[in-house]
Formats: sequence, structure tokens, C-alpha cells
Amino acid sequence: MSANKNSFILGVYAPVLIGNDSRPLAVAHGLERALPGLRLGWTMTEAEGLIPLPQRDEWVRTQKMADGGLPFLCNDDENHVVTLTGWEIPAGQCPGNQPQLKVSASLPLDEAVIAAAVDILVGVAEGARALWGHLTPDSVMLDIADQTGPKLYGPEKPPRGLPAIKFPEEIPSPEIPEFFGWLNYWSAAAASAIGFPDPARDAELLSRSRRTATGGWIVQLTDAPLDLDNPAHLDALKRAYERFPEIGGRSTP
Repeated sequence: MSANKNSFILGVYAPVLIGNDSRPLAVAHGLERALPGLRLGWTMTEAEGLIPLPQRDEWVRTQKMADGGLPFLCNDDENHVVTLTGWEIPAGQCPGNQPQLKVSASLPLDEAVIAAAVDILVGVAEGARALWGHLTPDSVMLDIADQTGPKLYGPEKPPRGLPAIKFPEEIPSPEIPEFFGWLNYWSAAAASAIGFPDPARDAELLSRSRRTATGGWIVQLTDAPLDLDNPAHLDALKRAYERFPEIGGRSTP
């Protein structure tokens, strides 16, 4: 996972695809609606490079991926690359020993994406019928990887005084988020699993939160994209982990 301070990583975690599932196309449409002018009308292969998809929707409907995921889609703008894909994670690597669909997107960390960030995460998460998800600067993802353990390599303890979080397979339920990002999508089930919201304890987070059409929540950790070199942002992240010890499998509700 290479750090790129100019990109966002989006990830949402959902029940696996079944049969002629409509969610792959719903996810693509949700991302396009949220970001005006975006068209995910191309795919890519090592042999052929960028391939246009003039009948993109029909092509997505007919793709049956060996990994149980979403076909790779992208736009055709090398200065503002947006990619979308997904795959099934086996049960043995997932919370609660239940297989999951992971949908992943990469987007530029620019003003247009920041302005649309909430709608982007809602569009993808609710298109996938996700349990939880996040939109986070790629540079922060390195710290999240270093928080996760125990492992035989990397730093002996989490960076920046952050708490240690468990590997996904050690988390008891798929509704429990594995970590905090900058923007956090919590389905109604996920919010219930971690006890959000508590009006008496969550006033700060609620001031930057939005309810979604399906009863879930978008919870924004900081006004600007999360930057852990900013002491105020780091403190906000630490407070959030302290408030929700369930996240990352650090305790049970």
C-alpha cells in the first residue's frame, strides 16, 4: 500500500454478491452521480491497456468475476484518475467468520472530490448495501496498517500513540467497523453495534454527521481531510477511538 498524499482511498464492506446481483451497477452509478462529470466508461487489462466500454452498463451486468467481486472500472483522465473495483474476502479473513464483499475506489484528493466526499461515500456504500465503510487520505492508510496486529513485521507498537486494532478475523461481528477513517459510513446495524449516537457523548461527532436515506450515518472526523501530522486531527482520532472501544475489536459492546 503506497502512500500518495494526493489520493483518497474508499473502502466499503458488504454482504457477498448473489446471483444476478444489481449492486455492482448501483455502486458505479452512485459514484458517478456524486461526482459531476465522472464517467467510469473504461476498463483495463495488462495486455490491452485502457479499453473503452461503449455499453458499460450491459457489460457490467454480464461480468461474472472469478473472485466474486466487481469488474475494474475507471475514467479516462490521467490527471484525475478514478478507479473502482471489488472482490470477495474469504470467511476466514473476515469478522465473525462471514465472507464479505469489499468495494474499493481510488480518487484524487482535490477540491472537487472533497466537496462531494460525503455524497461519494453514501453513493458507493448504499449502492453496495454496505455494513460500514470509509473515505480516507491514502497517507493515513499507512498508519492504519501499522495499527493493526499483532504481526511479525513492522513497528512494535502503533504509531503516534494510536491504539492497537485487531486483524479483521479477530473482530467478532461484521457490523463492527475495523478502524476509523476521515469519513465513516456506519449502517444502522453498525451504529447500533457500537452504540452511536449517544446525544450526551457524541455532540462533537454529531455536529459533523449526516443521516442517510437507509438509516445509516456518515460521520466526519475532522472538517478538512484527516492529516495525522496535524495535532488537532490526531487528537480527534484518539478521542474517537476512546469513545468507541468496539471499533477495531478492542472490546465487546
